[in-house]
Amino acid sequence: MNTLLKLLWTFVKINLLSTSGPASVGLLHSEAVGTIMSEADFVQAVGLSSVLPGSDALQLAMFVGYAAAGVPGALVALVGSVLPPTLLMFGVVLVLHRLRREAWVSSFVEGLTPAVTVLMVFVAWKVLIGGANGNLGWQAVLLALSSLIALLLKAPAPLVLLVAGLLGVFIL
Repeated sequence: MNTLLKLLWTFVKINLLSTSGPASVGLLHSEAVGTIMSEADFVQAVGLSSVLPGSDALQLAMFVGYAAAGVPGALVALVGSVLPPTLLMFGVVLVLHRLRREAWVSSFVEGLTPAVTVLMVFVAWKVLIGGANGNLGWQAVLLALSSLIALLLKAPAPLVLLVAGLLGVFIL
């Protein structure tokens, strides 16, 4: 039961401290790697949850929960991930309904955007370096750059991930 309570607290904490699904990956990395799973397992979990349809953060939470405590762990991680944002959203909606015409609310939300963007880039870099076991070869750089170009050309993200994964099988 101690493992399940630890999982619940971990995901409640992560979802109270992060502003979005992708931003929570950085916090989950610092909480899970070394205690619940290895760096390689975490990179595999991030990759798999990105390819599957649906919420990446919830799939990643269930993967980590399952790695720690099987099916009960996956369910506890799911509850820990969904409950805090749901309760917070109800509270925020009540407050914003009263403040919706205030100019500072829009400015506050616009101020969050650059910080979340930098956090996502930082996490992506850590995952890229971690997935290469600290040794970033030309093949990984080529895959990253070609994926970036494909995404800038508006290729569907799941297709880019699938093709990059298949190419990784052959060139890495």
